[in-house]
Amino acid sequence: MRTIFFILTMLFFTTLLSAQNLISGKVLDQKGKPVAGANIYIDGTYDGTSSDDKGNFSFTTTTTGNQTLVVSSLVFETVNLVIDVADFKERTVKMRESVTSLDAVTVTAGTMESGEKARVSVLKPLDIVTTAGSAGNIIAALQTLPGTNNVGEDGRLFVRGGEADETQTFVDGIRVAQPYDASTNNLPTRGRFSPFLFSGISFSTGGYSAEYGEALSSVLLLNTLDEPDQNKTDIALMTVGLGIGNTQKWKKCSLSVNTNYIDLAPYQVTVPQNVDWNKPFQSLSGESVYRYNFNNGIFKLYAAFDASRFDLNQESINTIEKTRVNLNNRNFYLNTSYKGNFAGNWQITTGLGFGYGHNKINLDLNQLNNTEHAAHLKLKLRKSFSDRFKLSFGADYFITQFDENYNEFAAGDYNANIAALYTEGDIFFSKKLAAKVGVRLSNNDLLQETSLSPRISLGYKVAKNSQFSLAYGQFSQSPNVSYIKYSKYHSFENENAAHYILNFQYSKNKKTFRAETYFKDYKNLIQYNTASAQSDSKYSNDGNGYAKGLDLFWRDGYTVKNLEYWISYSYIDSERQYKNFPTQATPSFIANHTLSLVTKYWISDWKSQIGFTHSFSTGRPYNDPNKSEDNTAEFMNEKTKAFNNLSFNWAYLLTQQKILYFSVSNVLGTQNVFGYEYANEKTNGAYNRREITPTADRFFFFGFFWTISDNKKDNQLKNL
Repeated sequence: MRTIFFILTMLFFTTLLSAQNLISGKVLDQKGKPVAGANIYIDGTYDGTSSDDKGNFSFTTTTTGNQTLVVSSLVFETVNLVIDVADFKERTVKMRESVTSLDAVTVTAGTMESGEKARVSVLKPLDIVTTAGSAGNIIAALQTLPGTNNVGEDGRLFVRGGEADETQTFVDGIRVAQPYDASTNNLPTRGRFSPFLFSGISFSTGGYSAEYGEALSSVLLLNTLDEPDQNKTDIALMTVGLGIGNTQKWKKCSLSVNTNYIDLAPYQVTVPQNVDWNKPFQSLSGESVYRYNFNNGIFKLYAAFDASRFDLNQESINTIEKTRVNLNNRNFYLNTSYKGNFAGNWQITTGLGFGYGHNKINLDLNQLNNTEHAAHLKLKLRKSFSDRFKLSFGADYFITQFDENYNEFAAGDYNANIAALYTEGDIFFSKKLAAKVGVRLSNNDLLQETSLSPRISLGYKVAKNSQFSLAYGQFSQSPNVSYIKYSKYHSFENENAAHYILNFQYSKNKKTFRAETYFKDYKNLIQYNTASAQSDSKYSNDGNGYAKGLDLFWRDGYTVKNLEYWISYSYIDSERQYKNFPTQATPSFIANHTLSLVTKYWISDWKSQIGFTHSFSTGRPYNDPNKSEDNTAEFMNEKTKAFNNLSFNWAYLLTQQKILYFSVSNVLGTQNVFGYEYANEKTNGAYNRREITPTADRFFFFGFFWTISDNKKDNQLKNL
């Protein structure tokens, strides 16, 4: 009996052992080096092990037949192999580095990103309002970055040899047709948007994605907050007006609203300006964002309005009496967007934007009115086929209607519809090498023209904290409204530009260095044969030009405790033969050298943040008809004196939620000159001229800001 029991026991264990299969092998990377600590297991079981220091592994399993062997490691892509468990011994498994790790390459040529989702923070929303001299103006803060020209008499964004209308602004991916406040000649404007509602900013100086069109030089992307942190109320009392904002947050949705009233009349009485006001600038404006979070996406509704007016007497070298300019502007912008995920790693982004702008301008006894209606419809789909390949494709549709009349007679109008399709792929060859390849196809029914715009960017990581990027792209844009409003009488074509960019970027421990060189080739620029663009001018698309230069940027928030600063330098060589230029020359808005230094320092003992901004640029070109008429100088060969502006600000915390804020621009009172206006006819054998100067030698600002919230540490320092 014992013999039978022993035989049965041996047969049982023999059967059990024969049912276990040995799995063994070695885990290596693409270079043949061992991968230690990789997890290796049979999917759906507890059978597995980890690789040793030499990459070797072995374990047994009771499973049979074909099974899935999973090999995973933190910095490598997971490998899934279908194996025959009876025949997987001493095999080699090769793993590829993950391209989704934090130190993986990103394509950065031409683009400076910031905000919550950016890997490299170059300019945060906080910087917009704490930069001395910016006065809370997004555009003024951006002008401290390389690649921009500070055109003080205009106030808009001029980028790398491009005029202001060559930059497009987008809110949550939807275009804003009227991004600036209304203004008149030599009276600088401001951006319409407050940084209060935005979480991040992406400023591209060239080579941007195929997703964005109708921009020859630059795109500015503003992204509203996805989720506010708490319920709160913000109150602002200022020397130029007052403002109030409120945020309410619920379980799945939230609403933020702010409104501002600005009136320069009291300030003008205290600090007179270099402007002959009849009624100084006044405006009532407001913004709101409603957000609703679905299980797989977020819906946003953004709305902004602005009503402004001013009345002034404007000097001209060509008239004895000043011209009275009385302007009333009404503007409204509505934007809806949805971004979400659905089955199969698909992501959808869609939205609709509508903008309305109306200007009523009285010029002495004459009246000029214009109205613009602009809409943008957007659909974008994106799918991640793997960590190494992501594909985006979508469509845009732009609708613009513009009407202008002078003394109740039609002066110009146009209706344009632009339809566009685009596709773009993100390809990650490795953790060190990535590419973005795309193409955009657009059709303008007014111009009866179809354009194809290929674009490609490459990024290569040379070290853990540094990389190179290359970018090339073709870009097209419909001519400026000043010309295309005469499209009933003249034929126009798209203006074109090609961008070539080489970029180097280093980032570590709150320190960022960027160096970028570029070349832009302009074609099909508008030319006309009169002193200014008129309905009876002779137009052509025969203009051309170029821009080439070097941009440098250094930011450090680490080396000195409580001190953050950045330095930006730009060199540009640019010429154009466009408008009524008789030859190729540098336009008047370009300075060859521009330098900015921005500093911010927190003094704990004073409960204060102080900041200085110094902006410098070399002289800008202008044409002296007294010399060019006698052929003693080339066209646009004279230059103004250099521009210098030192600004200062001081934020003092009365309590944690109450702040006193003071700022002054051009502290040293430098007498800057932006250019000259020459007379149309000679007096005593010469053309007289007058200087175009800033509207004020200095601008002083004082305000009190109060935040009311449950979190008593929250304040408006980030909004100043």
